[in-house]
Amino acid sequence: MAVPSIKQLYEQAPQTGILREAIGKSEGVTLLEGLYGSSLSLVLGSLFQHLSSHIVLVLNDKEEAAYHLNDLEKLFPRQSVLFYPGSYRRPYEIEETDNANVLLRAEVLNKIRSSKTPVVIVTYPDALFEKVVTRKQLKQHTLKLKQGEELSLDTFNESLFEFGFKRVDFVTEPGEFSVRGGIVDLYSYAHELPMRIEFFGDEIDSIRTFDVATQLSIDKVQRIAILPNVETTLPHENRINFLDFLPEESTVYVKQLEVVLERLDTQFKKAVTAFEKDENTVKRSEPGALYTNASEWLDTIGRFKLLATKWSIDKDEPGMEQ
Repeated sequence: MAVPSIKQLYEQAPQTGILREAIGKSEGVTLLEGLYGSSLSLVLGSLFQHLSSHIVLVLNDKEEAAYHLNDLEKLFPRQSVLFYPGSYRRPYEIEETDNANVLLRAEVLNKIRSSKTPVVIVTYPDALFEKVVTRKQLKQHTLKLKQGEELSLDTFNESLFEFGFKRVDFVTEPGEFSVRGGIVDLYSYAHELPMRIEFFGDEIDSIRTFDVATQLSIDKVQRIAILPNVETTLPHENRINFLDFLPEESTVYVKQLEVVLERLDTQFKKAVTAFEKDENTVKRSEPGALYTNASEWLDTIGRFKLLATKWSIDKDEPGMEQ
């Protein structure tokens, strides 16, 4: 049976209608039972069709998140399904970040802040462990450009340097830009593809996405948002739990609450240990300012519409009081 036909069956199933009604009425947690493999993605995807805000899927680990991400990308347009990974930076260690994951994280934050179109966000505990900049801070550090806008090329270059972008001969990854005459190639952290911005004097004549490998243009766009690496460019800004970045009307699905809380506490303890052993003379923010622990996450999750497969915790575990 074709994917559209299966999707339609799930959308029309009586159980899906009951689930929508339960979410609308419930102020607690709606438990889902009997869903295995891809059926979970189909049910949550069918539910998403009738929601007017974002739905966040918190799976147990990266591999499980990737499995359901693959399912959802087959059900919906690519721009409707986003992956929110961890940056894979170890607490208080100086090392290169994984630009691909930083880009995906920034793309999700930018989408939540700037777009009114609901999306499905797939994530896991290690990604939620890292706190993010506030909406206000993200807005302050986002540069928006549109075709036909007046902008000095010199001023634009200075802004990119202030945002922490690196000038190179050819753009290959996020955080880089190049200048050839009146053409600026730029790889923002807010977009999956790099942009080619062509100036005519002090006017933006055109904006196009392009392929890094072939250097060929893909699509024309009217406007773009330029976002720096918010993980490293804004180290001293206040940070918040990722859940606090979401609109309150969002729906959050948690596969197993206990798994999420245990992983958050394990990671937080590692961060505390690393902070205490850190011999760097530069003053560092304390773990609570940069990372989310189980107790904080549990306090925040209750303000959303909640779905779960298992919503129980071991109250004997430290920090696990419900």
